[in-house]
Amino acid sequence: MLQRVHPRSEAWPLHGLARTRAIEGEALQAGAPFGLMRQAGASAARLARAIAPHARRIWVAAGPGNNGGDGLVAAMALRHAGVASVTVTLAADPARLRGEALQAHALALGAGLQWSDDAPDDFGAPGDLALDALLGIGGSRAPEGRLASLVERLNALACPVLAIDLPSGLDADTGRPHGPACVRATHTLSLLTLKPGLFTGHGRDQAGEVWLDDLGVGAEAPDAWLGAAPDPAGRQRRHAQHKGSFGDLAVIGGAHGMVGAALLAARAGLAAGAGRVYLGTLDEAGPTLDGERPELMLRHALWDDELLHHATVVCGCGGGPAVRGVLPRVIGRAARLVLDADALNAVAADTALRALLVARGRAGRPVVLTPHPLEAARLLGTGTAAVQGDRLGAAAALAHELHGVVVLKGSGSVIAAPGRAPFVNPTGNAALATAGTGDVLAGWLGGRWAAQAGDGGDADVQALAAAAAWQHGRAADLAPATPLRASDLIEALHAQQRRA
Repeated sequence: MLQRVHPRSEAWPLHGLARTRAIEGEALQAGAPFGLMRQAGASAARLARAIAPHARRIWVAAGPGNNGGDGLVAAMALRHAGVASVTVTLAADPARLRGEALQAHALALGAGLQWSDDAPDDFGAPGDLALDALLGIGGSRAPEGRLASLVERLNALACPVLAIDLPSGLDADTGRPHGPACVRATHTLSLLTLKPGLFTGHGRDQAGEVWLDDLGVGAEAPDAWLGAAPDPAGRQRRHAQHKGSFGDLAVIGGAHGMVGAALLAARAGLAAGAGRVYLGTLDEAGPTLDGERPELMLRHALWDDELLHHATVVCGCGGGPAVRGVLPRVIGRAARLVLDADALNAVAADTALRALLVARGRAGRPVVLTPHPLEAARLLGTGTAAVQGDRLGAAAALAHELHGVVVLKGSGSVIAAPGRAPFVNPTGNAALATAGTGDVLAGWLGGRWAAQAGDGGDADVQALAAAAAWQHGRAADLAPATPLRASDLIEALHAQQRRA
């Protein structure tokens, strides 16, 4: 069944390349010969007609493997449906085709298609449509030669481009282009399974709008999940509740010159629903009142307070080097802990702090870490390119090493927990690429956690972090302005929660 992949109340299962290959192999053994390719091509043709119902010219760039075979079947179906001109460019020697791709080519020769070494003259007007069937999941290295030239040609078109199964040149597991030649599709039809690489890293830019057709093949044991919209019923308040019913949030950070980061986190926690929000600044000369949100309680030396034993604590936002001195007490005392920004840098640089954090996790005391790629690289002792090259793997490694939940921020934020399949967040966009939006996420997560704990709920911390990331990104998706200022993001999040 053909489905558009969009945010919904249930998570979408994601399957990596190895598992997809296994599912495909089992389906080929169980089904009729050529049956799976026939279904795949027919589905691609249906989606093509939905994308461009009035297209009179369609160009199919087909490669040497089964992905090319899917494209050939789609071309035949489109010609049979009445499209006036369907041109196929076969980037392969027909004499070297094998298996079902060879069968598809033999059928296509008698289907009234046009064959060309390139797209038709003047092709690419808004009413045209191109299909990328060059490599799909069959590509394991950067396209070269003829394939690279066709990728470049596809990317130069002004008309929609539909990638079959996966944009050619993209890694299915990581969302990393194999090289400079990688198709930028406006739509991608993922076949059999949804691949994680479509939703994180560069994958979101390369894939465009994603669709799924599982071809009637059930797939279990996913490698990851595409995050779902939070349940709004969980945020309803009963009449007899009071501020004490929604927990205490303590935000610790805001060294000299960086108090704004801590204020953003505290304001976000308040908007998320924490009953009482305390802000402990690391700047002794810092403010004692937030004029915009006077309901925040500003205190110095909050890390020595008995409050930490029962509060949800967000530590690190704008903390600077000063945060290192308070972290031993915070890690040891906080009932629930979110570490962000400079707190993460301190842990990365100090083996004693790292040992304290690991001991906390092993003792079953919950902690969430919210690194951006550079902070994650410091914690892993590697480079940013390595983290971005395998975002799911990096997040899972951090969660395993530090015994906590990790929210690896970025395009398609990854939420990982030890021993569990990670979530990939489907919401958000580059409007969030402004100073302070990460502080807002940390505070929003802390506020939701505090409210749930105050109401007596036992949190599934990974699910809670995934829900916070989903809301954070969704607020940006709904915002009318780009870039989105962090203070405006808080108000957008608050309004979104009220609508829910």
